[in-house]
Amino acid sequence: MSATASVPGVSVTAVARPTSVVWTMGDGKSVTCRGAGTPYTSSTSPKSSSPDCGYTYGTSSAGQSDSAYPVSATVHWTVTWAGAGQAGVFPDMTTTSTADFRVAESQALNNGG
Repeated sequence: MSATASVPGVSVTAVARPTSVVWTMGDGKSVTCRGAGTPYTSSTSPKSSSPDCGYTYGTSSAGQSDSAYPVSATVHWTVTWAGAGQAGVFPDMTTTSTADFRVAESQALNNGG
């Protein structure tokens, strides 16, 4: 992401790059992924595993509040800026978002037949 701010005679551009994402999965576990990860596209099968950072729940969310796991994602950013003959870096800025995810489970029964 990048943005530029200008006043007459001076402009400064900042560029933010994600360095990692820490996912708190709501079941007591967390996953740390490098960079931003691979974006989901409409051509990606929802049944396929993540190519670079994924997680599989071991149990359904049925026993959780509202039957959903409270999940948060904290993105760590490095922000560089330059303008007016100056430049700098903000090394570890963060943003956090949360969402609730309902997780179902599938079970199979083998009767030996």
